Parts: sequence; structure tokens; C-alpha cells
Amino acid sequence: MLTPQLARASRRRGTRVGIALAGGGPVGAFFELGALQALAESIEGLDLNGLHAYVGVSSGSMVAAALANGITPLDMARLIITNESGEFPARPGIFLRPAWREYGRRLARFPTLAGRALGYYARAPLSRNLAEVLDPLTALLPNGLFDGAPLERFMRGVFSVHGRTNDFRKLPHKLYIVSTDLNTGESARFGEPGLDHVPISLAIQASTALPGLYPPVEVDGHAYADGALLRTMHTSLVLEAGADLVFCINPLVAFDASAGGRRKPDGTLTDRGLSVVLGQTFRSLIQSRMQVGMAGYRSRFPGSDILLFEPDRDDERMFFANVFRYADRRRLVDHAYQRVRADLRRHADTLDHALARHGLRLRRELLRDPHRSFHASIDQHRRANARVVRDLDRTLRRLERLIAGAR
Repeated sequence: MLTPQLARASRRRGTRVGIALAGGGPVGAFFELGALQALAESIEGLDLNGLHAYVGVSSGSMVAAALANGITPLDMARLIITNESGEFPARPGIFLRPAWREYGRRLARFPTLAGRALGYYARAPLSRNLAEVLDPLTALLPNGLFDGAPLERFMRGVFSVHGRTNDFRKLPHKLYIVSTDLNTGESARFGEPGLDHVPISLAIQASTALPGLYPPVEVDGHAYADGALLRTMHTSLVLEAGADLVFCINPLVAFDASAGGRRKPDGTLTDRGLSVVLGQTFRSLIQSRMQVGMAGYRSRFPGSDILLFEPDRDDERMFFANVFRYADRRRLVDHAYQRVRADLRRHADTLDHALARHGLRLRRELLRDPHRSFHASIDQHRRANARVVRDLDRTLRRLERLIAGAR
């Protein structure tokens, strides 16, 4: 679903393009990869690795940081979708390794807390109820089930080779990664002065630390958690940085079960259990906050064009996806690719005029091609790389022969 919010005022000369990526866990990252590849192929003149500014929240921070580091959507897909990288193999363990250190730290407190609970009970055994006695033991619960350190190490490795950087200050473009400072309840904008010394990989770990799943991340004496706790996309950061065309991608929308798909006899989602109910609740909160923010941008930035891409409200494939199954990851990224292509076709007349203001053009002929798919693009990219390697090898061998002959 594409929601264009077009400029109402004249803009200054020169176009600055930005991108804002929301969170959504692995599901969100896969949707964003498919959407980004559709945009890269379908809009002539759009260089996703050469934009003016990037902002990412939660899982969107990984994708935004990769784009700012010169990694294309197809390169990312070969890292985390097809697992073709022998250098940095991406496995579910990156996201699902138990937080053993956190468990051990909590268990070490058991004797002290148990003694405190027993002492509290012994002082007035007849007047204490069970909840009161056990209350001190709640401190044994870990701050998170899974360890975020493997993700940080993975991103640090990716950003430390091939001319990339793990330092905000060395990037050629503006990058902001948003987290939540648990000590103050306010947003923390890594990449801004004062927080730009923090390694990009550590900022990603902090932005993706969803409470309950991952422990908060300590940086310079502050505890940081998921950036989506306060806002969904933080599009205002790239708008304030001067962007007058912003592509926004929000992978999480509330599912409308009444619109079709997997209807239940009672017309509700409750039969599918607690995880579905919690997921729908979280999506509804995220979406409502995002809508409030988008409405405010119209008056605050009247000279900017904003294009918001989201899944359709009845998109059951996005809502019920199992992202930890390899086949589901492949289907999900191609599904997002095709949905965004369909959105671009549907709004082509509106987009032609809006994109032309920024020196961009919609490739209608490519959008009409029924044979295109995300994985076909990966195959084409792989063949092109192989061709480059073969040509380079031939050139080097020829150069060696010429040098040997000259000697």
C-alpha cells in the first residue's frame, strides 16, 4: 500500500533524497529488502547507496546502515536471505542465541533474594500472602531471553571490510539510528553530534533491543532499548537534515481479518493464540503513532514529498509469516518486491509528476514485465558479478604476459 504525501509549497533548487525505515523484527527487514529492490529497479536515477540521509529504527537500522555503507539490497539479500556469504554466514543463531550471561547473572542473585524473601515471611508468617513473599524473587527474571551481542559482532564484521566503516563520522552520507534511553524515556539519535562516536554496530544492537526479547544495551553509562518504543520511523530526522523527497517503509500494519484471508468462524484472531493477539496489539500501537507523525509532517515540511510504503491491511502472508524458516524468508522478500511493484503501477500517474520534480523517472516498461522477481534479480546480479570476475581475471593474466614479455 502506497500513501503519497506530496509537497504543497515550492522547493529550493537541488534535490536531496532521504530514506526512513521502520522496525519489525526479521519480518520487517525482509519486507524492506524486497521493497527497496523494487524501488531501485523501477525508478531511474535513484541510487539507494548515494542518498542525502538515512534513518533506521530497530531492524530498519540494520538495513539503513548497510545502505549508507554502500551495500545494495541484493548484496544484503545474499547475506541474510540466500546465505551465500562464506565470509559472514547469517544464521538464525544471530538473533536467537540465549542470553546465557544474563541468566547466570540473575541466578547468582538467588541466595540473596531467597534469603530476603524468607526473612520477610519469618517476620510475620501469618499475615503474609504468597504474592508478597515471592515479590523479591521477580528480580531473578532476566531482562531479555536472547543475546544481542552476536548481531553486533556480525554487523561489526560486515562494516569493517571492503572499504566500509563502522564509524558514523566516516560515512559519506548522514546516518541516524534511533534507540530509547531507558534512564530518561527519551529517544537517542546515534549519529548526531554527541552520539556519533558510538560504533554503528553497537547503535544497531541498542536500537534492536526489544524489551523482553533482548537485554538493554549499556553505552557510556546509559541503558538503551528498542527505538520503536517512542516512534515508528523518525522520518523527521531526514526531513530536518534537508531531504525534500523521502521514501518511507513501514513493514508493520494492523491486520484486518474482516477483509478476507484466514477468516475464523467468529471473525476474530483470538483462536490463533497469545502470540497473534500480542502481535496485533503491537502493530496497532505502532501504526497509530506513525499516522500521527505523518499527519504532522504535512504542515511542518510543506515543501517535501513523502512516499510511504506499507503492506496491505489484509496481507496475511506478512502477518502470519514464519521468518525463521528458510523458505518463508525467500517467499516473503519476493512478496514485498511484487507488492511494491504493484503499488508503483497503481500510482504511476501521480508518481510521474512527483518524481520528475526530483530528476527521477518511473520505468513503466520494467514495471509491466510479468517475469521479474526478486530472486531473478539476484540471479542476474550473480551472473553479472561472475562476468566481472572473469573479465578481470583475463585482464590480469594478459597484463602478466605483457610484463613478462617486456622483461
